[in-house]
Amino acid sequence: MVEALREGVPANTLYVQQFVDSDERVREALQLATDKGLNLMEAPRPELDRMTNGLNHQGLVLSVPPYDYAHPEDLTARAADNGEDPLIVALDGITDPRNLGAVVRSVSAFGGHGVVVPERRAAGMTASAWKTSAGTAARTPVARATNMTRMLEAYQKEGLMVVGLAADGDVELHELDALEGPVVIVVGSEGKGLSRLVGETCDFRVRIPMPGGAESLNAGVAAGVVLYEAARRRA
Repeated sequence: MVEALREGVPANTLYVQQFVDSDERVREALQLATDKGLNLMEAPRPELDRMTNGLNHQGLVLSVPPYDYAHPEDLTARAADNGEDPLIVALDGITDPRNLGAVVRSVSAFGGHGVVVPERRAAGMTASAWKTSAGTAARTPVARATNMTRMLEAYQKEGLMVVGLAADGDVELHELDALEGPVVIVVGSEGKGLSRLVGETCDFRVRIPMPGGAESLNAGVAAGVVLYEAARRRA
C-alpha cells in the first residue's frame, strides 16, 4: 500500500480500518494520501473485506478508478521517444491478475516499455494486479489487443522480433541474440503454454534451461528471467 502511494497510483480514496493500530506503515500511508489530496474514509473491517473480496488488506484499502489501457502502438512509440529499441512483454492466456502485476513489476525493473494483454479471457489491471505490481503500473503502461496474433504481426512489420517462451523451444535463452534488438517476448499460461496461432506467429520459440528439473515457471518468474537477460545484453 505504501509503495503504491509512493509510486503515484492514480487512486481517489484511502479507506482505513476502524481502530487499526497506528503503526509507522499506517502513519506514512495517511501522510502520503493527505499530501496527494486523496479522500480519507474510515470503515469497519467487514466492509474492507467485502471491498477486497477477502484479500489481505492489513487495514488499508486504496480505491483506484478503472484502468486507462494504452494501445499496443503506444508502447513502440514510447521506446522511440526514449531513443531505445522496444522491449515489450505480451501475455497469452494469462488469467491471474497477480501474474500480470508481477510481469508489470519486472518490465519496470528491467527497463521494458510495457505489457500487452488480450481484451478477452485474460487478466486485467484489477486491484490485485495493482497490488502485485507494487505501484509500478503507474509508470509502466499496459495495452490491450483485440486480436493477439494480428497485434504480433503488426509488431513484426514494425521490425520487432517475436520471441515465444516454450518448454519445447528449439533455442535456449542464452543463445538468443534477438534480445539485443527490438523484441516482444510472449509468455503463455503455465499449464497450456502458448496458443497455437500465437506460437506459429513467433519468430523464435525459446526455452529457459532449468537444471533443477522443474517442468515450468509461472508467467511472472519466466518473464523476469528473460527480461533480465535482455537487460544484461543491452547494458
